Amino acid sequence: MKTTAVTRADLERSVIAVPPLARNADLSLNADENRKLVRHLEQGGVSTLLYGGNANLYNTGVSEFPHLLAMLREIAGPDTWMIPSLGPDYGKAMDQAAILREFDFPTAMMLPMSFGATPAGVATAIARVAERAQRPLTAYVKSDNYIAPDSLAALIRDGVICSVKYAVVRENPAEDSYLSRILDAVDKSYVVSGIGERPVLDHLPKFGLTGFTSGSICVAPNLSMAILRALKSGDVARAATLREHFLPLEDLRDGSSPIRVLHEAVTLSGVADMGPMLPMFSNITDPALLEQIRVAAHTLLAADRAFAG
Repeated sequence: MKTTAVTRADLERSVIAVPPLARNADLSLNADENRKLVRHLEQGGVSTLLYGGNANLYNTGVSEFPHLLAMLREIAGPDTWMIPSLGPDYGKAMDQAAILREFDFPTAMMLPMSFGATPAGVATAIARVAERAQRPLTAYVKSDNYIAPDSLAALIRDGVICSVKYAVVRENPAEDSYLSRILDAVDKSYVVSGIGERPVLDHLPKFGLTGFTSGSICVAPNLSMAILRALKSGDVARAATLREHFLPLEDLRDGSSPIRVLHEAVTLSGVADMGPMLPMFSNITDPALLEQIRVAAHTLLAADRAFAG
């Protein structure tokens, strides 16, 4: 597992996979199935995995956190960069930061709060959690004005933040005044697009973000990595063509639940068995929706294998 400090090259070299987390029937961590998913991603060229929202870490207890960190360290390849997440609330994040200090992960992401937070309070929380963890954190900006751009810049300048995951959903990703204000204050090399393949044709060519995260990459790592390479080379048309493979599954995720649909898609594709979802989420049980997910996941996996072949 990568344990060295985070650099711009780390953010550029791979799409950042955001995988679900496999559990056993008793809701304990399933190391074997999680390892299968990690190997599938690594074999597709992915070297960075971020365990956050798709892994349902919002609902994990502090008592499980050291076991999660130990498992992630154990299942990672020698050069794979694993990024766990903390929070989202301040108290839980501070307790987890003390545990993280005993491990050699170079950063962790601070999950975003959707209620009970102010922009100034978020900035203070990130600074205090990073101080307790004794390492820089990854900020997750998921809603408008979640944190002030000047605060982000100050945290980066002080070494508190090493990267920013920007994931504010827009009807038109090309029009985003909040992102523009952030990039006026923060060097774009710190910021990655955090909403999968759909907005990347705007986030990378227009705004110059350094990379992107993806959940559907868990099914099709070769195709997602090819999108990143095409965008880095300036071939937006090729990236757009490759992105078409992902849209049926992304449409299902956006139309129902991005986290729950991805969880089932990985299982139904045959890549790995994710098992039950940790409450307060629940597995999808609607047969019609499950069949749509199965078809989309199998089609995407087949396209990925054909592309790799």
